[in-house]
Formats: sequence, structure tokens, C-alpha cells
Amino acid sequence: MKAADHWNAFRRWARLVKRDVLALWLAARDDRVPLAAKWAAAAVAAYALSPIDLIPDAIPVLGLLDDLIIVPAGILGVVALIPDDVMADLRRQADSLAERPVSRTGAAIIVALWLATAGALGWWWLG
Repeated sequence: MKAADHWNAFRRWARLVKRDVLALWLAARDDRVPLAAKWAAAAVAAYALSPIDLIPDAIPVLGLLDDLIIVPAGILGVVALIPDDVMADLRRQADSLAERPVSRTGAAIIVALWLATAGALGWWWLG
């Protein structure tokens, strides 16, 4: 396989991940989706659509793990909770979305986690 083929396969995979994030964002609002799956879909979509990463991309290797491992793993887990026909419909809807949503709630949660971690480290350091 040529390097260009690998690159094209990766780009196709990345587009599918983006589409599924949007589908999960829609699933969190869909009455056909079971309640547990709605909560899980909302959590994964909020994290993936947040403008702030839990692990900043500037941190070598670790910063990219959330984008390459955590988000796709979350998607796989939630998709398993949603009926196949409903997920297929949500994916079609996601393909037709004109604009990508942004999760301010996800950003607020991540900022709160960073602040709590900083507070805990400060409390531990100060004794």
C-alpha cells in the first residue's frame, strides 16, 4: 500500500469519526434512543465538540491520545447502545448538518476539571 493510500484511509476514518460525533450529538436529543444511551451520547459529544481538550494538544503524544483513542472508543461504546436503524438515520442526519455545533457545556466541565485538579495539587503541595 502506498503512503498516499494510507493517508486517504486515515482521512476517510477521520471524516467518519466527525460524522459519528455529530450523530451522537443528535442521538442525545432523539426520543428513539434509550435513556442510558442518550446520557452516554451527550457525554461523548460534549467532550468531542468542546473547544477545550482535557489533555492539551501541546503536550507531546498524550495531547493527541484523546483525539485518536478516547473519542473513537467512546463513539464505539455508545453506538453499541443505539439500535442500528436509529443510528443509520442519525448518521444520515449528521451528513446533512450545515454547521458543526460547539459544546460550551463540555468546555465548562473540562475547565472545572482543570481547576479542581489545580486546587487539589495546590492543597497537597501546601500541605
